[in-house]
Amino acid sequence: MQKSTGKRRRRPRGGKGSASLKFIPLGGVGEIGKNMNVLEYGDDILVIDCGLMFPDEEMLGVDFVIPDPAYLMANRDRIKGILITHGHDDHIGALPFILPRLDCPIYATRLTLGLIRSKLEEIAPKYELKAHEIAAGDVLEIGCFKVQPFSVCHSIPDGVGYAIYTPVGVVVHTGDFKLDPTPIDGRATDYALLASLGTKGVLLMMSDSTNVERDGFTPSERMVGKTMEQTFRLYRNRRIVVSSFASNLHRIQQVIETAVRFNRKVALIGRSMVANVARARELGYMNVDEDVFIQPSEIEGFPHSRLVVITTGSQGEPFSGLVLMSRGDHKHIKLGPKDLVVISALPIPGNERLVHRTINDLFRQGCEVIYEAEQNIHVSGHASREELKMMLSLVKPTYFVPLHGEYRHLVRHKQLAEELGLPSKNVFVMEKGDVLSMTKRQARLLEKVPSGAYIVDGRAYSDLNGQLLSERRDLAEDGLVCISAVYDPAGNLLAPVSIESRGFLHRADADELYRSIEDAVEKAIKAAKAEGKDEDVSSRIRSAVKGVLKRFSMSAPVILVLTNEVQSGNGFACKFSRREQIK
Repeated sequence: MQKSTGKRRRRPRGGKGSASLKFIPLGGVGEIGKNMNVLEYGDDILVIDCGLMFPDEEMLGVDFVIPDPAYLMANRDRIKGILITHGHDDHIGALPFILPRLDCPIYATRLTLGLIRSKLEEIAPKYELKAHEIAAGDVLEIGCFKVQPFSVCHSIPDGVGYAIYTPVGVVVHTGDFKLDPTPIDGRATDYALLASLGTKGVLLMMSDSTNVERDGFTPSERMVGKTMEQTFRLYRNRRIVVSSFASNLHRIQQVIETAVRFNRKVALIGRSMVANVARARELGYMNVDEDVFIQPSEIEGFPHSRLVVITTGSQGEPFSGLVLMSRGDHKHIKLGPKDLVVISALPIPGNERLVHRTINDLFRQGCEVIYEAEQNIHVSGHASREELKMMLSLVKPTYFVPLHGEYRHLVRHKQLAEELGLPSKNVFVMEKGDVLSMTKRQARLLEKVPSGAYIVDGRAYSDLNGQLLSERRDLAEDGLVCISAVYDPAGNLLAPVSIESRGFLHRADADELYRSIEDAVEKAIKAAKAEGKDEDVSSRIRSAVKGVLKRFSMSAPVILVLTNEVQSGNGFACKFSRREQIK
């Protein structure tokens, strides 16, 4: 993933008399996840979603990635609120890091607000949420905008899109959606409202592009329920472990209902799985009796044929429940030949290797594994090509911006819109930070605003293009050599040179190299002190070590130098070098 910044120059604000509406994606275009979009008119700004993205394998030690909030921070006094479409992490996961800094109202449905509160309680417990609970069909006055949420089907309950009435025209944001004719909760996508909006005229539509490369229609979620039923019947004598997204509450509901019908108890594994199910039950979105569940500590003593384990880890996350099980490291469950594992999710783009590694490790444990490539144990929550055509045909927007997809998805969605008759000049494939300015008569792209990404490691975060990841990659590839030397003012060593290495050749493997390093360090200290250049000792040592490494090794480890000069009668003074990469 690359950071797309454009020129980091703050754009002038539009005055109240400004006649143009601006749409600015700050995430979720050219990538799967990290969704954040901005609508701006005059002095009023609306933000739609505030999500995270999972890191790729090159982002060592990173938990996830969030949008760069620089533009919003520079204009936070103009932000009237944040609209949230649904409760998936790629739409709400960045809120605990960004919302306290913006401190603006947030608008979301009941379940989505519940999931947001859970995240804030964990990461930003002191922040007082300015929450407004909304429901499909409400009409909200937010600044100069009139906002009407409408129901959409997705893989989580309570998802909405938004019809936003602006001084320039109507904007439709579909949210993540599919046109499921038999939704689990009976809550269908609101065709009537969409058709009505299309008849009256829609200025701009932004729409989900995830499955634009898939022909036909996305199957109903109920199909997974039928597959689960068949699987439970076929594997009556096996312990069944189901891995899914913790936020896919419709899927989890169906697994639990199937378990109950087959007289099985359910154990939940994974902090987010436990928290999401508890919140959904608390808010009435999941009707399950307490006696259905057992604690993880009871798993190993429970009959295999009477138990279902529902766990996180469908994306191969390193410390998730399923991955720990696949390695034999989980403290509550040991997998073996009497277990069936069902991975009920598709790999997110970029996670394929992690998922395949987990599947291989599960087979090594001796258990049977069912994954999407074999059977219909997963359906997407996103619309396929025919559904995307129906959405475009219903809404009939003047301008169209594909969202939520890698760049190829956005281009394919643009091509689809053009096939349905939208002029090419009215369809915009945008990148992070692009600004689309619209009036009732025209639309054009303006200069970019600050955009990009921040990496989150624990509760700290930093610029994606900063030094942190670069340093970690260098340490991972070439290792670290740490040199410590103690000497007197004349440059005489008072103790042997200490050399410690991590991820590099150890002394047992390269005794001659380490002796050469020791000799080079001693000579470098003598030379610097003889010339009266105390401040050059550390840099002289690094240069000397670099020269030795060039003769003995192809590697270029990071070198960390610690020098201690002991002055007679005055204790000692410590001088710490900076870390330096050797290329």
